[in-house]
Amino acid sequence: MTDMTIDPDHDLSLQRVIRASPSDVWRAWTEPARLEKWWIPAPMVTRVDRLDVTPGGGFVTRMSENGGEFVPHTDSVFLVVEDGRRLVFTNAVTSAWRPADPEPVAMTAEIILGDHPEGTDYRVVVRHGTPAARAHHQELGFFDGWGSVTAALAELVEKEASA
Repeated sequence: MTDMTIDPDHDLSLQRVIRASPSDVWRAWTEPARLEKWWIPAPMVTRVDRLDVTPGGGFVTRMSENGGEFVPHTDSVFLVVEDGRRLVFTNAVTSAWRPADPEPVAMTAEIILGDHPEGTDYRVVVRHGTPAARAHHQELGFFDGWGSVTAALAELVEKEASA
């Protein structure tokens, strides 16, 4: 497991128990067809262009309001991949390994899946370079956005686990 030290001036985080196994949650993060079902808050639609879940691999998604025209959403790289337990990616570097000027805010996101008696201890830590960037991300709706996609992730994997 990783050091979960959170710097309240730079980091935003959330935690939730998901009533499905860590392997189910991992698959929802690492299989494009599953990721497309929850990665962007509804009613938006996600398209996964690249999901190379290896250190240095690209993570590229697009979004659409109606499933028609898709526009860029995520263009990032995975920094750390610990199979079934931990993903770390950043949008500060593009999938082409070029320095990015990410909109709306540069971040490094860490997803940690732990065992829990009811399923998965799901944790997200999103790190920012400055307190101002953290505050901006929070003002843009971090908790609503990441909270709603985490709820959609939980709904997907919990439904699959109970089927």
